[in-house]
Amino acid sequence: MDPVGAVRAPGLAGCLLPADPSAPPGPLTHLSLPDSSEARPQSGADGRSLPRSWTRSAPEPSAVLREGVRRCLQQQCEQTVRILHAKVAQKSYGNEKRFFCPPPCVYLAGPGWRVKPVPGQAHQSGETGPLVCGYMGLDGASGSAAETQKLNFEEQPDSREFSCAKTLYISDADKRKHFRLVLRLMLRGGRELGTFHSRLIKVISKPSQKKQSLKNTDLCISSGSKVSLFNRLRSQTVSTRYLSVEDGDFVASARQWAAFTLHLADEDCSQGDFPPREGYVRYGSLVQLVCTVTGITLPPMIIRKVAKQCALLDVDEPISQLHKCAFQFTGDPPGGGGTYLCLATEKVVQFQASPCPKEANRALLNDNSCWTIIGTESVEFSFSTSLACTREPVTPVPLISTLELSGGGDVATLELHGENFHAGLKVWFGDVEAETMYRSPRSLVCVVPDLAVFGSDWRWLRTPITVPVSLVRTDGLFYPSAFSFTYTPEYSARPGAPGAPGAPAAPAADADALLESIHHEFTRTNFHLFIQT
Repeated sequence: MDPVGAVRAPGLAGCLLPADPSAPPGPLTHLSLPDSSEARPQSGADGRSLPRSWTRSAPEPSAVLREGVRRCLQQQCEQTVRILHAKVAQKSYGNEKRFFCPPPCVYLAGPGWRVKPVPGQAHQSGETGPLVCGYMGLDGASGSAAETQKLNFEEQPDSREFSCAKTLYISDADKRKHFRLVLRLMLRGGRELGTFHSRLIKVISKPSQKKQSLKNTDLCISSGSKVSLFNRLRSQTVSTRYLSVEDGDFVASARQWAAFTLHLADEDCSQGDFPPREGYVRYGSLVQLVCTVTGITLPPMIIRKVAKQCALLDVDEPISQLHKCAFQFTGDPPGGGGTYLCLATEKVVQFQASPCPKEANRALLNDNSCWTIIGTESVEFSFSTSLACTREPVTPVPLISTLELSGGGDVATLELHGENFHAGLKVWFGDVEAETMYRSPRSLVCVVPDLAVFGSDWRWLRTPITVPVSLVRTDGLFYPSAFSFTYTPEYSARPGAPGAPGAPAAPAADADALLESIHHEFTRTNFHLFIQT
């Protein structure tokens, strides 16, 4: 799981609710409209919510939906689609077919794939076969069988479903410099689950053999980026082996590949300790490879450029996409060729190189010690269909990238930055729906719910309270996120507690003052925004 980002909410000292239940609610609990005590969606002629309009569900359906969201959070019934692919793709010319290497992979994870659907989604009796199948191709393609590949998923030992597209390529007739992969997932019975897009992929004609310059940064590999390593003998696709991790061991797999974080390492640091070092990785640097899924690492190694099956020991130029390289283990005695990361069938071993008799700054390698390095990207879509009684696709899936908190005193707003937002989405704090305003496909703004809506006793708690931040579509489709919101209340004595001073009388609520407080220039007093990494 990705690290959870969190946002700390304001101190709540002095924000006690009136004891009179007929009194107006506190400013953080509801957003009042001038003509009604309940918020109503502002709609255009087509019935859709207008941008920059505050919306909230009707009271009765909201209670049912709140119970469903609470159950969804407790049962952890999310479904995740993860697309893993390379950053660049080599173009095919004429009749040749340069299949993408490593091949794009799709993983289906999460307990929601095994949850029995709600009655409105139940499969018809007599339907057999896999629950999900997929089709992958390039965006802008015609969608014909020759340009798409069917994906049949199979269950892995870690309960994830896996499939890969091994025969995709881009021809020279396609003049684009960038493209995306398109994944269509279909449920048993032919109903479309959704259409998912990969990150942007850069098209190159062939790996550059020139000395790399940092001016062409889109092809250079930086510290902290994700890479894949594969070994291919004599350009034969069937002989390709990918560095991967299985059962806690590094292996050379012909079937699956893994993404590794490439860190610049310091000689004085212990294994697993990665101080922040920015910049592009150069040949001759000490690096460490960390599996992005398991966290397992290889020992620190020196990355070397490979030319004509020799490791070049005196090259320090930046590393580029699809370059051939070798990884030399540290601690070798001087005068020898050094030991290098090597594969032996499906095992990963060490190879003892020999010094080049003609050139002192070269070491002779074997074929299995030469690796091709390429940057990788991944995109993850999470949702849950357990609440929705709809046959509409789950896409576009909204993706939250950052949170920005504004406000102070009595009113706070939270802005969500990301992509694929639309007016049919509501922001939820735990099982509480927030007043939500749609700004653009990349921005949603909501009013932070008052702490009291989570329980009458929460207001006087001294410990921080964290609730997950999620999105819910109008038809009940649930989109979890990796972010959470943390309330950090300032201490207030419970009214009527022994020794507690008498609570001051609550001032009369004024609707005009409330609206003015919403639109005034917010301060940032008692608010903290941070992302845990």
